[in-house]
Amino acid sequence: MAALLVFLGAGLGGVMRHGVNMLAVRLGSSFPWGTLAINVSGSIAMGLVTGWFALRGGSLQARLFLATGILGGFTTFSTFSLEAFTLFERGESAAAAAYVLGSLVAGIGGLALGLYVMRQIL
Repeated sequence: MAALLVFLGAGLGGVMRHGVNMLAVRLGSSFPWGTLAINVSGSIAMGLVTGWFALRGGSLQARLFLATGILGGFTTFSTFSLEAFTLFERGESAAAAAYVLGSLVAGIGGLALGLYVMRQIL
């Protein structure tokens, strides 16, 4: 049952990730805006979800479906690594550095924001 919950959640998260990336492609930029948006929004969502579970509890099944499944399928750290390296390989070192730093700072900041919001609400 646990594997099925993760599987279904990851499928939904993957479809969501694809949708965001398709929207970003329409921007026509070589900068990976879609993955940046996914990493930041996924970090905020993870902060909200884990904040909720930490403060209000929740079933293992809900954790598996939401955190491991949906958010695991939605966030794209391996893609982030590939795109950062690709920017660097293309000689776009400043863009690569901005992408890596922006993803890390905004992602961790987003997680902190999500936890803070949940702590204020609950």
